[in-house]
Order: sequence, then C-alpha cells, then structure tokens
Amino acid sequence: MGMYKYIARLWRKPWNEPLKSLLKERIAKWRKEPVVTRIERPTRINRARSLGYRAKQGFIVVRVRIRKGPLNKPRPRSGRRPKRMGIYGHAPRKSIQLMAEERAARKYPNLEVLGSYYVGEDGEYKWYEVIFVDPHHPVVESDPKINWICGYYKTKRYR
Repeated sequence: MGMYKYIARLWRKPWNEPLKSLLKERIAKWRKEPVVTRIERPTRINRARSLGYRAKQGFIVVRVRIRKGPLNKPRPRSGRRPKRMGIYGHAPRKSIQLMAEERAARKYPNLEVLGSYYVGEDGEYKWYEVIFVDPHHPVVESDPKINWICGYYKTKRYR
C-alpha cells in the first residue's frame, strides 16, 4: 500500500488515537486564527490531490472556520399561531461546506474554487480547507490538466 492509502485510512476515523492528539493540538491553534487563513500546504494531502491540487504556482490552499449547529430561522417576535411561524420544515438550501467555500471565495475574488474538504471540528466550529486556482497564472494556463478552468464561464457557480 502506498502512503496515500495509509493517510486515507487514518482520516476515516480521525477521533482514534494516532490522529486524535494531533488534531487536538491543531484545533487549539486554529481557534486563535482568523476565520479565513491562507496556509502553506494542505493538511490532508491525499484528499487535496484527489480534488486536483498540485504543488505548483497558481494553487492556493485556505483554511476556513465555520460555525456548527442547525441552520434554524429565528422565531418571529410578534404573536401568531404556530403553523404560521415559518420556522418548522424549512431545511437549509446550502451545506456548511458550501458556505465555507463561498466565504473563502469572497475573500479571494480573483481566484476560482477547485474544491474543499473537511479537516476538523470542535464543539463550536468546523474547519474546511478550500483549494483555489489562479486562472490567469501562466503556469496554470500552460498545464493541460488544469487549463480548462481558464476558459470563459468556468467559475464554480456556473459548473
């Protein structure tokens, strides 16, 4: 088995011992960082590479912190019968992971989102890492594996 298989096997159960203590230390550090933080290299290299990440110019990895919990609507202040409150039966239209991607994309408007993956959580927050590609970078434009993202209307919202 190759290295990536072992890494993938560890991340199937991150609460088990080899990864548990490491994640505990990392999450304590991540809590003190800003919501959107650019990082040097991916935490889960196997997942990042499966989503298309390459260790070359034009690829950027960002860690995003997003709150956990249900996406409930606030209960209306004025009185009405419960059926008309409009707080039950409304499921959120977006996943928390998609919200993390959008939040990171607002911070880096000139880059395109390639994908994202889960890296950890505590009682209050979840962390995702979002992979960005610079569509105007010469290295990306000349690479046939990724230059499809350089075309017109190739942003994540149009795919």
